[in-house]
Amino acid sequence: MAKVRASLLAVAVTLLAAIAAPAASAAGPRPGEYIAAGVSAAGVDLSGATPKVAEERLQALLGAKLNRDVVVHAPGRTLRLKASDAKLSFDAARTARRALYAGRRLAPGQTVDVGLALSHARLPVRAFAQRVARETRVAPRNATVRITVRHILKRRARAGSEIDATALAAAIDAALDQPRGSRVLRPQRAVRVPAEINANDLPRIYGTILTVDRDNFRLRLFKRLKFSKSYPIAVGAAGHDTPPGVYAIADKQVNPAWHVPNSAWAGDLAGQVIPGGAPNNPLKARWLGIADGVGIHGTAEDWSIGSRASHGCIRMHVSDVLDLYPRVPVGSKVLIK
Repeated sequence: MAKVRASLLAVAVTLLAAIAAPAASAAGPRPGEYIAAGVSAAGVDLSGATPKVAEERLQALLGAKLNRDVVVHAPGRTLRLKASDAKLSFDAARTARRALYAGRRLAPGQTVDVGLALSHARLPVRAFAQRVARETRVAPRNATVRITVRHILKRRARAGSEIDATALAAAIDAALDQPRGSRVLRPQRAVRVPAEINANDLPRIYGTILTVDRDNFRLRLFKRLKFSKSYPIAVGAAGHDTPPGVYAIADKQVNPAWHVPNSAWAGDLAGQVIPGGAPNNPLKARWLGIADGVGIHGTAEDWSIGSRASHGCIRMHVSDVLDLYPRVPVGSKVLIK
């Protein structure tokens, strides 16, 4: 029994010694104690220095280096993050104590380079990386169409690009944590930004387009960007020109009423509303409104087709406007040239 108690006591003593050893190595500096030979911090040799001298040496040799800006040479821009904006903190005294404690455990002939007591805030780094990505972003270009009186030309989309803000933030973190490393970063755009509208979307978006060729008195209908049909028309007479530009069909009416303009050419009818289908209503059969009282309509004056004869509207044979009307939804693009 005595032997068992002695064995248990020996084990307890061994465990206590094992627990006490790290504690002893981390005990505060003793008066007159020096850092052991072979100990450095971030490449700064601290051998034989007291903790106070080591602190001063670290601050003198690393302080300015640690407070360097992070310079990001992004495509087309150079931006800087100040160490103070990242809330960089270097504790030279704590680093010196680390060196002291590491030296206590160091075997003769060994060397060790301890880590710096260095920290910074991650949030401002993330915000800065996002700013770099935002300010150097190349926006995508959507696919579009160019409308001429005879053709609809497609312009294909182009994807944009931007810097990976997450990867850049990680690189900045690493640069701030490594005092001997470079703080000049050259990130490349690595994230593809797709366009919202591609060439395959254009036939759906521009399902119907009308072009009005005033010089040749033709109205052309395009469906899904392809030519569909051509119609002869009349356009505005001199002084009442059909206005050029790009418009959209604003409204559609069957047998439209005529709201007579308050113009001298309207004579006694000025300001009146002539019911649809009335003999003195020049808007025959159908109406496709464009803008400012100008629209496409049928006419009883077939002889005027192929000339400049209207007060700004686009006249069509009644049979033609009846054919065109169901093919053209409200909102369709109209080029008048």
